Amino acid sequence: MNAVTWDQRERIIAFLGEASADPDVRAVVLTATGRGFCAGADLRGAPSSGERVPGDVARTIRLGAQRFIGAVMDCEKPVIAAVNGTAAGIGAHLAFACDLVLAAEPAKFIEVFVRRGLVPDGGGAYLLPRLIGPQRAKELMFFGDAVTAHDARELGLVNRVVPAEELEKTAREWAERLAQGPTRALALTKQLVNASLDADRSTAFAAEAAAQEINMTTRDANEGVASFVERRTPRYEGR
Repeated sequence: MNAVTWDQRERIIAFLGEASADPDVRAVVLTATGRGFCAGADLRGAPSSGERVPGDVARTIRLGAQRFIGAVMDCEKPVIAAVNGTAAGIGAHLAFACDLVLAAEPAKFIEVFVRRGLVPDGGGAYLLPRLIGPQRAKELMFFGDAVTAHDARELGLVNRVVPAEELEKTAREWAERLAQGPTRALALTKQLVNASLDADRSTAFAAEAAAQEINMTTRDANEGVASFVERRTPRYEGR
């Protein structure tokens, strides 16, 4: 069920960092094989530091689950989650942190923490209220019920639900569309939208103006304006 081990988490974080830095990477898809997307965290592979002392748990979460989710949100390329099956715990938060979420019809999302007597971690209490509001977020987190792909779409957690056999094809089509777009403009747009949820209007407006100032120095912005004037389809290079 693709429970995330310590080494897998570190590899994904590294891949996301490499994707941000590589101008030839224009979009990222996170998906899985088998019948599950991600069943949560598998701590069996985590390095052991001996006896636990106060502060260890908070540090582990900060440097582990939170850093994992932050890597998705901070990736400078659009990230698509293609959820093929059950996404539970940190697996659900991994999907919700992505910019776009595709779900196969058999997929389910479970805020499993309450079933284990745990507080949601990996950014769940940050992400869910911003996606669906505090009341619905509390309902999912208090009860820990499985949410079907179609119900998740109705709630606003998923962009589109597709038959299982069409998930890979649809994810590729979306990624190719994004890869043909103005990559730096998309990165700045992602940053603006993510930051706007915690900003007042004046801060958000100032960030928007600064982002457009930066974006207008890119080749793609110049190409976009030129193509409009010349009445032709733009050819973006991601630079």
